Amino acid sequence: MLYYGQDALWAFGEGMRIFKNKAFARFARKARLEDSALRQAVSDVERGLIDADLGGGVVKQRIARAGGGKSGGFRTIILFKAGARAFFVHGFAKSGQDNIRDDELAAFKMLAADMLNYDDAALAKATAAGVLTEVTGNDQTIP
Repeated sequence: MLYYGQDALWAFGEGMRIFKNKAFARFARKARLEDSALRQAVSDVERGLIDADLGGGVVKQRIARAGGGKSGGFRTIILFKAGARAFFVHGFAKSGQDNIRDDELAAFKMLAADMLNYDDAALAKATAAGVLTEVTGNDQTIP
């Protein structure tokens, strides 16, 4: 499926779905991170442009602040399974937090082992309960 946004064209495989958890959605809203920036970050990861592969399906990816560059922007933790799913589960400004701690990384890896194996029914249940929000192509969709 292709999504056309302001500045780029993103292509995701038919099975690729992107979600954000409740905590990340709150962070993104406060940081004014738009879904198009999240889609771009996943597109970069899909193309192998990974800032840090932390293992176990956990990726750290930088996202630029609006009007700024990536180096002074935000860091996001994405649980990622190529061609299938991406879950944004944590975000932070580099100025507010240097990096994630070892215990946080261990928790993200455990979460990845669980969430990356969700089937469609589990995703539907989590979305209906408000635990997850799907990042959709609210921009113009091109078949």
